[in-house]
Amino acid sequence: MASSRIAVIGGDGIGPEVIDQAIRVAGAALQHDRAAIDWQRLPWGSAYYRQTGQMMPADGWDFLRKHDAILLGAIGSPEVPDHVTLHGLLLPMRRKFDQYVNLRPAYLFEGVQSPLRDKAPGSIDMLVYRENTEGEYAPVGGRHYEGTPHEIAVQTAIFTRRGCRRIMQAAFEAARKRRRKVTSITKSNAQVFGMVLWDEVFKEVAREFPDIQSSSLLIDAAAMDFVRKPEAFDVVVASNLFGDILTDLSAIVTGSMGLAASGNINPERLFPSMFEPVHGSAPDIAGKGIANPLAAILSAGMLLDHLELAKSAAALRNAVAKVLRSGKPRTPDLGGSDTTIAVTDAVLAAL
Repeated sequence: MASSRIAVIGGDGIGPEVIDQAIRVAGAALQHDRAAIDWQRLPWGSAYYRQTGQMMPADGWDFLRKHDAILLGAIGSPEVPDHVTLHGLLLPMRRKFDQYVNLRPAYLFEGVQSPLRDKAPGSIDMLVYRENTEGEYAPVGGRHYEGTPHEIAVQTAIFTRRGCRRIMQAAFEAARKRRRKVTSITKSNAQVFGMVLWDEVFKEVAREFPDIQSSSLLIDAAAMDFVRKPEAFDVVVASNLFGDILTDLSAIVTGSMGLAASGNINPERLFPSMFEPVHGSAPDIAGKGIANPLAAILSAGMLLDHLELAKSAAALRNAVAKVLRSGKPRTPDLGGSDTTIAVTDAVLAAL
C-alpha cells in the first residue's frame, strides 16, 4: 500500500476544526486508491507565537521539507498582528518552497444558490492561477522617519520575466484540459513597468499556445465581469494581489467562502506543496462547531490529486457534490443550522 507523509498545521480559529474533518474524509477516500497517509500534526500558529515569540520553531522549514505535502487550516488571530502571522509562516512558506502556483477553483455546485440571479449549476466554472511568490506581495521596501510627520513607507512590487512566464505557462497548460481559454488580468494603463512586462510576457506565452484563446482584461473590468458574467471565464491568470482579491470574489459568487479550496503548488515537486481553505481563521465563529468544513475537505481533495491519487480525489469531490445537491445538512454560511461534524458525517456517508 502506497503511503505519503503529510504535515498538518491546523493553525488558528476554525482551522483545527475544519482540518480535523478534512482528514476524516480524505482518510476514508483513500480506499479508492488503496493508499495511506501518515498525518504529522504540528502545533504551529498564533498560540505557538504567544508562547514562544515565533510562529514556528527555528528548524521548522527543514522539518516541513521532509514531507510530501502540507495541509493548512488557517493562520490569523485577533491577538497577534496580521503582518506577524502572515510573514511568520504563510508567505515565507510560499517563497521558501517556491510554491509559485496559487490555484483556486471556483465552481457553482448544484444545490448551492449563487447571490447572482439565474445562474445555473455548473455555469460558473473557473480556475484562477495566481502568481504566488513575487508581485505586489514581495517583501521589498521599508519605512523611514517612523512616528514623525515626515514618515515614509515604500512598498515595491517585483515582477520578473521568469516569474510571469512560469505562472502563465501553467495557466495555458491547464486550459488545454478545460475549455481552452485564458484571460490575463492586468493594469498596464496605470502601472507602466511591472504590468507592462506582465503583458509582454503574456503575449509571448500566448504565441506558444496557438490552440488556446487568449485575452487581457484590466483588473477593474475583471472585477465587474466576475459579477456581471462569471460564466465567461475559464482559466484566469493574475498577479499576487489581483489574484488574491479576485478569488475571494469568485468564491462568493459560487455561494460561500466555505466552499473555496486552494493549493499553493511547486509544480516541479522540488519542495512540498501546501493546500488550504481560502476562508481564513474566522475567529468570530471559532469553537462554536458551525464552520463549514467543505472548503477544507475540497482542499484535501486537491492534495489527493497532487499525490496522484485521482480515484480518491474524484470520490471525495463526488461525495461533496452529492451532499450539496441534496440540500442538507447545511452550515449557517449556506443558510442552514447544522454543525461542522454533521456536514462531515454526511460526506462520509456519501463516500
